[in-house]
Amino acid sequence: MNTPEPPAGETAGAQTLRRGLGILKLLARHQPEGLRIGEIGRRLGLSKATAVRLTHTLADERFVVHDPATRCYRLGPESFVVGLAAEPSYSLQRLATASLRALALETGDWVFFSVVQGLEAICLSRETGHGPIPSDALRLGDRHPLGVGAGGLAILAALPDDEVEHALSVNGPYIDEHFPKSPVAVIRHLVAETRERGYAVIPGIVVPGYWALGVSLQQRDGRPVGAIVLVASESRLHPTRRAALGERMLNIGRDLMSRAAQGEGEAAPYR
Repeated sequence: MNTPEPPAGETAGAQTLRRGLGILKLLARHQPEGLRIGEIGRRLGLSKATAVRLTHTLADERFVVHDPATRCYRLGPESFVVGLAAEPSYSLQRLATASLRALALETGDWVFFSVVQGLEAICLSRETGHGPIPSDALRLGDRHPLGVGAGGLAILAALPDDEVEHALSVNGPYIDEHFPKSPVAVIRHLVAETRERGYAVIPGIVVPGYWALGVSLQQRDGRPVGAIVLVASESRLHPTRRAALGERMLNIGRDLMSRAAQGEGEAAPYR
């Protein structure tokens, strides 16, 4: 995960801010264990001196804290305060938490909640199951192009045809390069299957050995604003169980969006 090249003409101050925010985003994906300075620098493509300077500044402002026992840094109290201030804008996630946690506990599988952001799906929460999970499973803040993964596929399939084509034309080169087992040609086929079935099924092509089910969360006008995803090893998702879980997730999604529309937390687009 390297820091993207700064836009042409960006000032040194803006670049520093971008790098500092990159550290916060990175640590958000590695909570609660945190990361050491060397790993922060390596993952973001920063020199050791730059990583030390920025991380120490964030620590001085209490956005990150240092654990002397592990020598790792993790998000601090000021990050929590900022998150609380933003939380009302993410009422749908809050509304979904109890249902998704119950689903994870009852099934033993891993359950994720993602929202639409532009032409991407970004993971906002994941509930721990008892079954195995791939080491590169989604973490908080991870994002994928629409069409990649069960959540992104479910969201894409819920869009009108012209928007599907637009998303794939924009994201296509990146998808084909970084997800060669799930290229645009395969995604088009999966979109058709998802529309017919009502929920998305990723048959182990993103992470070998692991299958995923995805259900889009749609507002009253049919506009998708997010998705819920269940991930399990292939052996745990035999056809009968897969169909039962798909229907269960569809019911959870309908109930969630109904409650949101009734005022328990009107779903607003994350765009």
